[in-house]
Amino acid sequence: MLIFGQKDLKFCKILVIVCRNILNKGYCMQKYDAKDLRILRALQRDSTAAVADLAAQIGLSVNACWRRVKRLQDESIDRQVAILQPEQFGFGLTAFVSVRTNEHNDKWLKTFSEGISKIDEVVEFYRLSGQYDYLLKILVKDVADYDLVYKRIIKIAPLSDVSSSFAMERIKSTTALPI
Repeated sequence: MLIFGQKDLKFCKILVIVCRNILNKGYCMQKYDAKDLRILRALQRDSTAAVADLAAQIGLSVNACWRRVKRLQDESIDRQVAILQPEQFGFGLTAFVSVRTNEHNDKWLKTFSEGISKIDEVVEFYRLSGQYDYLLKILVKDVADYDLVYKRIIKIAPLSDVSSSFAMERIKSTTALPI
């Protein structure tokens, strides 16, 4: 038989609340109602949609929809951008580069992060848990172009392993959050 103290019970109650919020698609989504979420989903698909069209789709007046869009833009939308087709600009090769290092200190991380951030071909950059320490997504024209980027990467800071994989086909690519 387990015996819990008051602190244990209080912790368990907090843990139950946190878990419920996570299961209900996160505590932060509770401030959005169904119409807000429908607006955000529509804007993720096409942020250039006319407010009148959006209002008709959601079932709001144009003014009410405009006020919600404005509030959501202020609260939740980081920025609105045009998403270009890489192939139209000659970027025919996507490389995923896994990086391992033996150095895990602030100075190394600052040097590596600043160096990688200066390489325009690196379009995404993540610090990971697991087998590799960092993952880079790189868009280049071809393998020769990738080799030039690779040579720039390995000059930035000491690395213990760099492993590259090339995408054969883009099956799914989205910027939309699953809300």
